[in-house]
Amino acid sequence: MPELIRPSSILPANRRPIRFTTDDGLTLVGEVAQPLTERRTTLLCLHPNPTGGGMMDSHIYKKASNRLPAMAGVEVIRFNTRGTESAAGKSEGAFDNGGLEKLDVEAAINFAFNECAATELWVIGWSFGTDLALRHARDPRIRGLILLSPTLMTTQEVDLEWWSRDGRPITALIPEFDDYLRPAEAKVRFEKLQQIDLINVDEGKHLWVGELQVYRVLTEIVRIIAPERLPLPTEW
Repeated sequence: MPELIRPSSILPANRRPIRFTTDDGLTLVGEVAQPLTERRTTLLCLHPNPTGGGMMDSHIYKKASNRLPAMAGVEVIRFNTRGTESAAGKSEGAFDNGGLEKLDVEAAINFAFNECAATELWVIGWSFGTDLALRHARDPRIRGLILLSPTLMTTQEVDLEWWSRDGRPITALIPEFDDYLRPAEAKVRFEKLQQIDLINVDEGKHLWVGELQVYRVLTEIVRIIAPERLPLPTEW
């Protein structure tokens, strides 16, 4: 008998701990979850701000890793940026508010292609991770960006101008009741990006708490990177 998918549900996948090294010599820790069947695409997760508790296990990413390999054939790569700790361990180095994290992002992208042999890579950022994505995930091999609760705290106009010229697809989920950037302001702030798809989420909040919000976020992710696998099941 199928069982209802719950917050604690862990669906089948090949999961293994990973370590990789940045150009300034730091070892970062993480995990890759690979589908047991054919891989459709790869998702690289950039987590929320560690000074507020963000890490690779932040709940949306943990649930993506627990569910999407089985549900959608998506390989999910999560890691802790420098100085960040989770159950997987602590990455070396110290938090730099998105500056030296550039090296972390670049090392993670190289790991996805060189060690996981990704054939299609999407980068997803959440909160602080959206600034990392917009500022540092510019590798030409990346297919596009997904932004959850973007803050634009450290992203500069020059970064948005770069993406405007680049033209690759960007999707941003904007919670109605976000703590940092709400739909009306997001429309103005992202005006330069003609390619961006702004999705305003009614009753959404910055942390996407609750199974209804989790299902909505995972559905939007899969709509972008593996639409043929929709609708996502609610039982397994």
